[in-house]
Amino acid sequence: MRKISCSLVFLVLISVSCAHVISKEMRREISRDITFKQIIKDPEAYVGKIVLISGIIIDSENTEEGTLIEILQKQADMEGRPKDVDDSDGRFLALYDGYLDTAIYTQGRAVAVAGEIRGKKVLPLGQIDYTYPFIFIKEIHLFKVQKEERYYIYPHPYPYRWWDYPYLYP
Repeated sequence: MRKISCSLVFLVLISVSCAHVISKEMRREISRDITFKQIIKDPEAYVGKIVLISGIIIDSENTEEGTLIEILQKQADMEGRPKDVDDSDGRFLALYDGYLDTAIYTQGRAVAVAGEIRGKKVLPLGQIDYTYPFIFIKEIHLFKVQKEERYYIYPHPYPYRWWDYPYLYP
């Protein structure tokens, strides 16, 4: 009996630790057969579809309609976090109906956006006009900043141990 209860607790802890960042109800509505490559080619063909896209924030601003976020799409890992790769299929605009602090939702932060495709917007990007797929955000998740851990080749920060000095080193 004790083995069963221990293994049950272990399984519950494992399943909770693998929780997705977007709610279960929203994940049921997502159209999984649509890729971002298809959306970027013709956003008008997918108007009304619910999608989940991960990426890195390029810019954000508060407008009268809400918070408008420009995001660089990235492939997502199993938990929905954008992978740290140089591969992207393009940019998109996401509008949140409400206020998001642009000091928090700032350039370089990783996000996952679940929302409805509302068409496209053509805006200047440098010296060209860029066609952005336009998504109305239903759920958004801002990932915590990942800190890089220091990696030491030696088990200690300094390769020579002070107590070995007179005996091992000249």
